[in-house]
Amino acid sequence: MNTDTLAQKLGTTVHFSPLLRKVRGLGLSLPKDLWTLAVQRGCRHYWQGDEPEGELVSQAALTNEELAIALLNPAGCYSSHSIRCGAAMLGAIGNDPVQVSMLAIWERSEAVVRFVAECGRKFEPLNSYWNDLLARLPVCESPKDGVMPHPTRFVAMSGYERGLGKKITTEWQRPQQSAA
Repeated sequence: MNTDTLAQKLGTTVHFSPLLRKVRGLGLSLPKDLWTLAVQRGCRHYWQGDEPEGELVSQAALTNEELAIALLNPAGCYSSHSIRCGAAMLGAIGNDPVQVSMLAIWERSEAVVRFVAECGRKFEPLNSYWNDLLARLPVCESPKDGVMPHPTRFVAMSGYERGLGKKITTEWQRPQQSAA
């Protein structure tokens, strides 16, 4: 596994992350347990088949906003899989843009979160969450080319619709609410 941090790939300083310290304090390993938790919370498109049934930690212990920022944290190991899972969790229904923006700033994740939110706004222009989140984040430099996954890696795309022929439709990959 790559031992470079996302911060190193971005060309920035690696910082001490209180959020990742909290994650480790909850007994979670990085990044595998964060991926598992994202799947358990509804990111079924990242299912590997070996995830335990019960949630590793509750949403009371680690919110979806915190999970998203932990996955997108520059202090964590560089992994395009983590970034894609983080993007999905960032778009989770019910996330609070105030909480997400505060966490992003505290964790020095503004550039990464802004990149994902700009992609979200591009693919979901009518979703006010992305505009609200972007308005709360400081303007900053975009991540270096080639570090972040291509924006199309955050969406599902179809190329054919019955009766309409070739037509590209996109859907942001986010956790699906359970039918409970």
